[in-house]
Amino acid sequence: MNREQRIMAALRNQEVDRVPVSAWMHFSEVDQDPISLAQTQVAFNEEYDFDFIKLMPFGTYSIQDWGAQLKIYCHKYHEPIIIAPGIKEVSDYSKLEVLPAYYGTWGKQLQLSQQISKIIPKHTPYVQTIFSPISTLKKLAGDRLFKDIKENPAEVHKALEVITATTINFVKENINAGVSGFFLATQNANYDLMNDEEFKEFGMKYDLELIKSYADQTYFNIIHIHGDNIMFDTIAENYPVNCINWHDRHTFPSLSEARKKTDKCFLGGIQEVPYFVDGVLNYDSIMARSTKEQILEHAKEAIEEIDGKGFILGPGCVVDPKTAKENLKALRESVEVLRKSVNLD
Repeated sequence: MNREQRIMAALRNQEVDRVPVSAWMHFSEVDQDPISLAQTQVAFNEEYDFDFIKLMPFGTYSIQDWGAQLKIYCHKYHEPIIIAPGIKEVSDYSKLEVLPAYYGTWGKQLQLSQQISKIIPKHTPYVQTIFSPISTLKKLAGDRLFKDIKENPAEVHKALEVITATTINFVKENINAGVSGFFLATQNANYDLMNDEEFKEFGMKYDLELIKSYADQTYFNIIHIHGDNIMFDTIAENYPVNCINWHDRHTFPSLSEARKKTDKCFLGGIQEVPYFVDGVLNYDSIMARSTKEQILEHAKEAIEEIDGKGFILGPGCVVDPKTAKENLKALRESVEVLRKSVNLD
């Protein structure tokens, strides 16, 4: 099987020659230049022979063009941080304007996709990273968003409509560029931030509109549910995607528990739990702190938990960039070592 065939088989819960595998991390030293980032990501993927590429635009790319102020370090171990929100008062919600995909920082991430399509090896899937509209708005407004949802819902909806339309513009041009699908990150689908009613009105409503713009046009569509206490059932039951990624080694449900709820493909099994301290990204990372042998055992546990079926081995979230090369090689090696133990041959 080639990479594309392997991924497509896993997505369809069909037999694979081995469990597909990939990993992704921030490349903050080059992610302000789309050409350099494209070259870096392809080289990284080829070095470890991973099965697909998740594009890694920096995590705040979707807010810079709407006035959020960032501090950008261009340092391997220091991702950009937000130093001033784009929305400071209620009237700012209605000032957002729909942007074309080629505009500003959005346009740079489109260039990333376009460049990848030119240099990526044949039969290697790649997915563009996009954020749920409510996740983008949370980054733009900060914690005031949840107060405004209760006190100024009409203004919040206006902003979400603009963000959704802009993201759909971006999606359409990425499809034209040749993406295999999208990695949609929702960072507010958890009960520590929103209740069911709030999420359905301000989160899911716009997520579904966004997914509808690509679900029938791309074959590898992932939803990433970020955080603890997540709304897994709501996402699994209602989102028309074919792959789910979450912190399965850190929060409910486990892989085996999730399999009882849905037959969708799972992407995960490796514990990576990034978290923010005063706006700075930190990592609880098994990839960075473990030995090769520990990673092999960790991967074995995940693969055997669901017999390697309908499964892509990868991190629950972004990998710590301080991870040693030997450990990334161990992750790739694990699917070769373990292919017979789960009767994949």
